[in-house]
Amino acid sequence: MHYLVGTDSVHTTAAICDYLAERVTADDTVSVVAVAPADDPTARRDADEALNVATVRLAAVGDVETDRRSGTPPDVLCEATADYDVDEIVIGAHSGDPDTTRDVGATAREVLAAADRPVVVVPIPDL
Repeated sequence: MHYLVGTDSVHTTAAICDYLAERVTADDTVSVVAVAPADDPTARRDADEALNVATVRLAAVGDVETDRRSGTPPDVLCEATADYDVDEIVIGAHSGDPDTTRDVGATAREVLAAADRPVVVVPIPDL
């Protein structure tokens, strides 16, 4: 199985890794794409930290690929889905920002509407 993980923060990545922990095997591949604006050093740092968390938390997976991209998150994730030819997309319900609403966010809604393969939306726990 090949999973695409879309993330923007350590908190989102941790929640997704918790979801994947009981599902992925050494035969699976997880491609983790962190989306951050190219002109925002703080967001780029957060994205890089999120990718590091994925690498550590998914160490038992056969292959973990990481990629930081910039652009509109739904567009970037749909492009990455095609680039990696994944079987399933796994995203957070909303941004990993602790001040964000607990509803399903705009990015998750747009990915759900545009995806041509299964999408799992993982809730982000309160901090």
